[in-house]
Amino acid sequence: MTKILLIDDDPHIRDIVRFALKREGFAVIEAGDGVRGLALALGEAPDLILLDIGMPEMDGTEVCRRLRRESRVPIIFLSSRDDEIDRILGLELGGDDYVTKPFSPRELTARVKAVLRRMVPPEPAVQEPVLRHNRLRLDPEGVRAFWDETEVALTATEFGLLRTLADRPGKVFSRDALMDGAYATERYVADRTVDSHIRRVRAKFQAVGGAPVETVHGLGYKLSDCR
Repeated sequence: MTKILLIDDDPHIRDIVRFALKREGFAVIEAGDGVRGLALALGEAPDLILLDIGMPEMDGTEVCRRLRRESRVPIIFLSSRDDEIDRILGLELGGDDYVTKPFSPRELTARVKAVLRRMVPPEPAVQEPVLRHNRLRLDPEGVRAFWDETEVALTATEFGLLRTLADRPGKVFSRDALMDGAYATERYVADRTVDSHIRRVRAKFQAVGGAPVETVHGLGYKLSDCR
């Protein structure tokens, strides 16, 4: 059974989310503050984390920052602040999605399912080949990315965006086209969310001397020559 860790200091929110997730067949563990939530995240190995940003003891951004030092578990941020800076900050810390309170339980469970589907793609009929473009190498089966021989740790969403570009080298993708490729039919994603993920991908590759994504101003993004 897929295990969801819910970290939120509001018991009412936890009650609503727990009921909605259990109705969909998920196992739910929960914490009411960031310190307890971080301990559960490291000890219970959840398949996905729903993480409130504003909490006592340790806020959600700090929980995410610490988790990302050693884990790629998908994270969906929850917040009552619909502020663009908070949204981009959360995603650049390594979150996979962002939901603003108040939210519909149906929408939240749809986003949970969408992120989980990106994390574990359907088993292909035949093994998918490794994608190579000069110094960039992508392993779709293992959801792993490399620049030369150095592995670059990407979230499932970041990998999906880069793989979409790598599948069609030379093609310029609009943000909508990238969403179609990386997010399949789940269209709960804003343009600026895609930009935030792309910035995160670039930062990770720049740290190892790589630059796989090229901006085509006014149009979107394409794979670079990866040299």
